[in-house]
Amino acid sequence: MTLTPVPAPARTAVPRTLRAIAILSCLPYLSLKIAWIAGSHIGIPEGSSLLQHRTAMIFANSLTVLMDACVIVLALLLTRPWGLRTPAWLLAFPMWAATGLLTPIMAGFPLQLLVKAFGGSNNQGSSSGSDVFLDDWVFGVVYTGFILQGLALGALFVRYARDRWGHLWRGRIGDLPRTRTATKNDRRTGITAALLALAPATLHLLWATGSTLGLNEARIEQRTTDFYVLEVLDIGYLAAAVAGGLLIAFRRAPALPVKVPLALGWLGSGAVACWGGWLLFALLVGVDDIAERPTAPMLLTYAVQMIVGMLVVTLGVRFFKDPASKDPA
Repeated sequence: MTLTPVPAPARTAVPRTLRAIAILSCLPYLSLKIAWIAGSHIGIPEGSSLLQHRTAMIFANSLTVLMDACVIVLALLLTRPWGLRTPAWLLAFPMWAATGLLTPIMAGFPLQLLVKAFGGSNNQGSSSGSDVFLDDWVFGVVYTGFILQGLALGALFVRYARDRWGHLWRGRIGDLPRTRTATKNDRRTGITAALLALAPATLHLLWATGSTLGLNEARIEQRTTDFYVLEVLDIGYLAAAVAGGLLIAFRRAPALPVKVPLALGWLGSGAVACWGGWLLFALLVGVDDIAERPTAPMLLTYAVQMIVGMLVVTLGVRFFKDPASKDPA
């Protein structure tokens, strides 16, 4: 039987469409941020705490503009011929960071809306008076854009990674060649990540079940179903990171497809490291109210999450450093 080749336009239509979605979905967020930097108060109600720290707001918004602009660069890199010549690390790190920052939003926001539809409460704009820092519509517009970015960018990356590195994760764990056997350092790294993850996982579990241990006054007052949804998801990200890391480090599930622990490690490590880092940054910058100052357990939770994520992603990097299967690019 002769296979009919797929016409070139059909092969390129999907990535072009995904690229357009990724780029266009950045525009609402970028437009809002640039407007705020320029002094506009669109979407920011009077009395919002965001208006009290003009310099900090400009710095934070400028940083997030650069971060979201990276999505546009990644969308181009993943779909243009020159992208295949890009050094692996130069693509992998920003893509891992984008995955880590977007995954919690893609999972959390729809779940929060679902819980709210069944009678749950939310604190996106807070509930009353001067505590309201953004209009509700801002979250809908921005988070919808983030979800579209994550879906489009994720699909593009899967296509790109399959073409460039797919030969490294074919088959099952038991079929991996001896040249790719895990080392003692890998196993130590996996165990260390798992043990460290116990601390933030325990605190997230306590917070998810109603405990106020280690929370500051502001966070205690803001606890709604939104808060509990995110705490449960944080436990899931840690579990995914640890499971992926241990499977990569010990190779004890020979029947499992290789891509499963790699996907768990990629998603889990990105979420706990990058989102943990972002929350740690938010806690440490521009906090004047004593009620909002982070407690030691809060700082510890997000700092340790960063370490756990970095340890797990290190295991992934070692896995791909296979002397027998170098990246042809």
